[in-house]
Amino acid sequence: MDNRKKLGIFKYLNAHKFAISSYVVFSILSSACNVLTTIFLANAIEFITCSEYKSAIFTILIVGGIYLIQHICMIFVDYIYYKYSNIIVAELNRDLTKQAFKFTSKTYSEYDTGTFVQRILNDPSLVVNNLTNIVDQIASILTTLTILIYIIVLNIYIGIILVTLISICGLIEFFRTKILKKNKFLSYKKSDKINSLMTEIIRSEKDIKSLGLELTLGKTSEFYYNDRMKQAIKTNTTDLWWQSARNILIKLISVGVLILGIYFVDIGTITLATFMIIYSNNYSVFSFVWCVGHVWSILIEIKVSSKRMFSLFDENLFPCEHFGTTHIDRMQGKIEFQNVSFAFLEYETVESNAKTYQLQRKIVSKTKVLDTISFTIEPNTSVAFVGQSGSGKSTILNLISKMYEVDSGQILIDGIDIKNLDKKTLRDSISLVNQFPYIFDMTIKENLLLAKNNATDEELWQTIDKASLNEFVLSLKNKLDTKVGEGGIKLSGGQKQRLAIARALLRNSPIIIFDESTSSLDNFAQSDIKRSIDELKGKSTIIIVAHRLSTIRDVDKIFFLDNGKIEDVGTFDELFENNVKFKNMFYAENLN
Repeated sequence: MDNRKKLGIFKYLNAHKFAISSYVVFSILSSACNVLTTIFLANAIEFITCSEYKSAIFTILIVGGIYLIQHICMIFVDYIYYKYSNIIVAELNRDLTKQAFKFTSKTYSEYDTGTFVQRILNDPSLVVNNLTNIVDQIASILTTLTILIYIIVLNIYIGIILVTLISICGLIEFFRTKILKKNKFLSYKKSDKINSLMTEIIRSEKDIKSLGLELTLGKTSEFYYNDRMKQAIKTNTTDLWWQSARNILIKLISVGVLILGIYFVDIGTITLATFMIIYSNNYSVFSFVWCVGHVWSILIEIKVSSKRMFSLFDENLFPCEHFGTTHIDRMQGKIEFQNVSFAFLEYETVESNAKTYQLQRKIVSKTKVLDTISFTIEPNTSVAFVGQSGSGKSTILNLISKMYEVDSGQILIDGIDIKNLDKKTLRDSISLVNQFPYIFDMTIKENLLLAKNNATDEELWQTIDKASLNEFVLSLKNKLDTKVGEGGIKLSGGQKQRLAIARALLRNSPIIIFDESTSSLDNFAQSDIKRSIDELKGKSTIIIVAHRLSTIRDVDKIFFLDNGKIEDVGTFDELFENNVKFKNMFYAENLN
């Protein structure tokens, strides 16, 4: 488990302990000024009632000086807050994002998108802002506690009543915050679902419109919003009843304290000036209860957000990729599967402890995809995997590129178990072109340079030409410097795939994987890409998954998969001649 999971927010606070200590000191000084103001104003009232006006004016001038000191303290408090709260939030965002890069592809498939967005972007701000709020509230508590002690000195009976009231309200706050904690967890989980749905809606708006799904998804989003709304109402109204009980008790006792104060003035136990001091600070004393309750509420927010945020460092919940230490400058590209099995596990995240809300993953279903398969791909050859949907083709590609980890068996590259290869060796050795590649919100040139940051313009144009993107780029006003928008939204599906293929070709890796990467191309573009792939023969190990069997006619070897097993192996002509299922797939494709 990552050390950050154990230390939590304290690791980040400790890095700025001088600034944070200064913030606390200035906050306490500001609160001390409040206490001194109360005492000096009380003395001023005493002087006025005794007709000592010069002393009263002098005392009030001292109060003016205290106000100035308090204002200076608050300037430092605000400056430190604005600077270091943003620094700490940025550090948390950065480290959480880095951690997200470590997750396995399976980890991402097991959680909603909102699960990561909330934890990485929102929770850090909530934690830091609430920590700041706690310091402010504690400073207020110290102020009101000092005033309470002052009132006890003035009159022990009123002081005892106030202390008793605070104790009763503290018990109410204990039960209130216990219920609030549970409801906050539920509210966050429902917000995660909404964030995930909205991310999907924004990314797929064209498909939604073309399929006429506005009404259907509108109802789905309405259900999620209503679900969150009901939980929010339950959380807030339940908290309201507890707060109301506390506040009513405070108000009733407040009235009683004032009546008692009048009684003590009447019998001569306290002076009128003392009564005015107690009366003027009555609200300040009762704010002690409100501040304590607010601190408990904030602590719940911090605990919930911190647990969610730092759970990203818990590999029991969010498994990460792991690499070995073996480094190879240039792999040859021989791939071997030895009795490899793989299954998709569906998890549910549950609270394993109702009191601490400790989370754990529970397996709810298991779907076997590959069953003890073995095969060898020789270096610098071209192979293809074919079979019906769900036969395990894409899973094999994800296992080769170590996006997934095998459940049993071994995968070797050049005779080395890929578990032992370091990250750079593995990533540099394999280029993967997906069916739906992601194009970044950059220019065409910048997207290509992601694959090879020192590529010359000549290399870029050569690669674009090989990917059959040359004519399109030349037609653009800004050529290579054309921005393509978020997710490549300004490009067609075929143009996105060609740009992704160009990136892969530019990397010139020993192993290049094409996963349905020509599915969005027309016949002419597909023919051009096929020629580009053919040019790579003998230079790289080429692995292709394609529904269009016509695109793999010339590969060296075809693996035919069925129900997670390799049913047959051969050239295109051999499979067409000897495998009925393969032949039927070819006929079905051409009929369509």
